Amino acid sequence: MESPITVWQAIAALLAFAAGAAVVAWSFRAGALALAPHAVARVLRTAPLTASFGLVVILAYVVVALLAPVLAPFGEREVVGGEYLPWDEVHLLGTDNLGRDMLSRLIYGARNTVGIAFATTTVAFVVGSVLGLLAATVGGWLDQVLSRAVDVLMAIPALIFALLLLTILGTSIPNMILVIALIDSTRVFRLARAVAMNVVVMDYIEAARLRGEGLGRLILREILPNASAPLVAEFGLRFCFVFLAISALSFLGLGIQPPTADWGSMVRDNATLITFGDITPLLPAGAIALLTVAVNFVVDWMLHRASGLKE
Repeated sequence: MESPITVWQAIAALLAFAAGAAVVAWSFRAGALALAPHAVARVLRTAPLTASFGLVVILAYVVVALLAPVLAPFGEREVVGGEYLPWDEVHLLGTDNLGRDMLSRLIYGARNTVGIAFATTTVAFVVGSVLGLLAATVGGWLDQVLSRAVDVLMAIPALIFALLLLTILGTSIPNMILVIALIDSTRVFRLARAVAMNVVVMDYIEAARLRGEGLGRLILREILPNASAPLVAEFGLRFCFVFLAISALSFLGLGIQPPTADWGSMVRDNATLITFGDITPLLPAGAIALLTVAVNFVVDWMLHRASGLKE
């Protein structure tokens, strides 16, 4: 089997991609500054090119995920040819081990992998941040019970724990979301509690207690606004970890199950092509890496803005 492209062509493509990424990031920022409202433009004006590139990539992934049935040339599960067909005019990225179009599977994988990762991160973030803020605000036995339970869960390696729970509960998508959300909510709990502990000792919190503010109002109106910056940044970082965890579980066969398109399982199913010098299995891995880097670019910018540092 011949490789669709040579190694040197791949290197040249990477260099061209880097140059194109800089142009796209600059063009996006220029266009956003011209079209966005004044308040948004003022924020975007401080964004470096890396953050602009990250925003472009995230926006592109969202568009592809939402418009997957329109953009994909074939169906997600449709067998359209022979096994491992090379790249051509009909199948731009060839076919997989069952004869399904790789480009279509890659597009649908954006909807499945990214969508499930976002849902899992949201559940983990809500549970972890609520319990963390509650533990720091109430303190006492509640803080001790929650903190020790989190310590026990964090002592178990995350991937091994996820594999164990999914083996027991089954590998359905709801089970996977709940298991990964449970594991990652412990990390969110630790951060939310640590940030809130620095806020609850402030004088204005004591004044709010003396005014008779209820627990919910104290958390929502006094503590949460002053702890939001690191929590928002943590959401982006946690999304990357969840995204990589789902891809790793799918690669190991306990994540998103076939025939649903998923980038992790696509790497596993087509890994044999690498022995023939074909880079097709690296495309879903590259899609995973690109989104992870893009999210980290945006998170770094948000942390820089929240810290109040100047260039």
